[in-house]
Amino acid sequence: MAHDNEFTLLKQRRFLPFFITQFLGAFNDNVFKNALIILIAFQIAASDPSRSNLLINLSAALFVLPFFLFSATAGQLSDKFEKSRYIRWVKLLEIIIMLGAAAGFMLNSVPLLIAMLFMMGLHSTLFGPVKYSIMPQHLRPEELIGGNAWIEMGTNMAILLGTMLGGILIAWQQGHLWVSCAVITIAILGFLSSLAIPKAPPAAPDLKINWNPVSETWNILKFTYENFTVFQSVLGISWFWFLGSVYLAQLPNFTKLTLGGGEHVVTLLLTLFAIGIGVGSLLCERLSGRMVEIGLVPFGSIGLTVFGIDLFFAPPASIPQGELLGVVAFLAQPGSWRVIMDVVLIGMFGGIYIVPLYALVQQRSAPSHLSRVIAGNNILNAVFMVAAALIAVALLDRGLNIPEVLLVMAIFNAAVAVYIFTLVPEFLMRFIVWILVNIVYRLRTRDLDHIPAEGPAVVVCNHVSYMDALVVIGCCRRPIRFVMDHQIFRIPGLNFVFRTAGAIPIAPARENPAILDQAYDRVARYLEEGEVVGIFPEGQLTKDGEIGSFKGGIERIIQRTPAPVVPLALRGMWGSFFSRRYGKAMSHFPRRFWSRIELVAGEPVPAQQATSALLRERVVALRGDWP
Repeated sequence: MAHDNEFTLLKQRRFLPFFITQFLGAFNDNVFKNALIILIAFQIAASDPSRSNLLINLSAALFVLPFFLFSATAGQLSDKFEKSRYIRWVKLLEIIIMLGAAAGFMLNSVPLLIAMLFMMGLHSTLFGPVKYSIMPQHLRPEELIGGNAWIEMGTNMAILLGTMLGGILIAWQQGHLWVSCAVITIAILGFLSSLAIPKAPPAAPDLKINWNPVSETWNILKFTYENFTVFQSVLGISWFWFLGSVYLAQLPNFTKLTLGGGEHVVTLLLTLFAIGIGVGSLLCERLSGRMVEIGLVPFGSIGLTVFGIDLFFAPPASIPQGELLGVVAFLAQPGSWRVIMDVVLIGMFGGIYIVPLYALVQQRSAPSHLSRVIAGNNILNAVFMVAAALIAVALLDRGLNIPEVLLVMAIFNAAVAVYIFTLVPEFLMRFIVWILVNIVYRLRTRDLDHIPAEGPAVVVCNHVSYMDALVVIGCCRRPIRFVMDHQIFRIPGLNFVFRTAGAIPIAPARENPAILDQAYDRVARYLEEGEVVGIFPEGQLTKDGEIGSFKGGIERIIQRTPAPVVPLALRGMWGSFFSRRYGKAMSHFPRRFWSRIELVAGEPVPAQQATSALLRERVVALRGDWP
């Protein structure tokens, strides 16, 4: 089916039932958890405050504990069994747990309720790996960003709404009964929605389950580390949970002590934070052109740091004394709208940061191990969240106030971003490409799915400007190793991008035969390793906007290492600042800004048919009359 935008996914059976199921699961978790915490805080605290504090912290710890104990097992189960059936098993378990929770509420048994909270943590642990591993089986590659955007948005809204509903219901007369009915109903609805999830074949049906959580966790983390980009993405996701947990934990006291706001102001800021994450998540598909664009990760990280720092300076110097402010009174205070803007934008850039990382893990992990990689990620998430709580407590104990703690976290975020982007320069390279291409041009693509999803391939394209390679690299999901003139390769500023992208500098035989031979050797090695190699067969920028003759280098490459050849055509680049229309490229005043361009792909040409003349003919036909 056609996929017009991210909203179209909500009309598809391959996504909507799963989205509803995961939304209801997160929603139910938080209805129950918050109702229990309020029950403990307001009923037990009245008679025994010290026991109340103990039970609240115990509840929080027991909800997280299953992620440490059972994530490795959950990842194996999700890989071994058919996923839609596995989800139904998990949702049946949720109904049983909620029946136990209802018994706990009706009997007013706090030990039973805390035991059921631990079981809901187990339910979330079992569901976590399949939540992200089922999507690549039901969604096309260009839909992964949109799918992950909806999941992130839905999860955050479910957490917010569930927390609010749990607090509202337990405060009503006969609140125990209302909460019991609600959690059982939501669990049943979750099971019913899971019945409509299409089948997803097991990724590793012959997998032998290792029930030892310690050894299996170590095995999963070792496997994840073997793919360095995936491992760094997992660390990036865990860092987001570290940062987010600090913001969410400190926001109530930040509102009360720093802004002078009451409970309704806390709810407003939490709502705006969740909405910000949802908006940022859904923006990802538009910003990335429906592909996994990891260049958005540095963009999101920069936003998190900038607006995190600004939140430190946003609160007023003094707050009104006496009664805490309501929403209307808070909005009338100086600086309140700046605080609101910072909270929304922190959430929005958080969404922009996290969605591509999840999609990258899904795209680059081996399908047979994806659930286990996600399980390992969930373990690290839990570790980072516990560490965040301990670090926040330590900073507060050392005398820092809450705005100062949030400032430290924003600075930490900048340091972590620099560390990750230094280790994996591909993130920064893609960010530079994304910024350059999207600032200079309005880009449309067509039929890029002709580039094989895996295995060796060569792409050939007309050569109009110095930006051509960046445009093609930025549009294609797979890394493309471009063969390019060694002088272009050395252009200051762009050299970092070309080196990180694995570009291959080349020179004419009469100029430097050694560089030429090295280039052909590297091309052959890339193709033997199943990579995609990009070539501009004209050998130079066009001087008149027309497509010149294709040189014989492409035939030499294909004869040495046979691979399908995909013709590409750039349209609308002629006349840009980087072309030769008005003389030497980049030597004249720019006459166009944010101009419309297109990149079009044709059907692959088998290696045995790929001649220079035929490939030029295909590129000319794709380019048409728009130079």
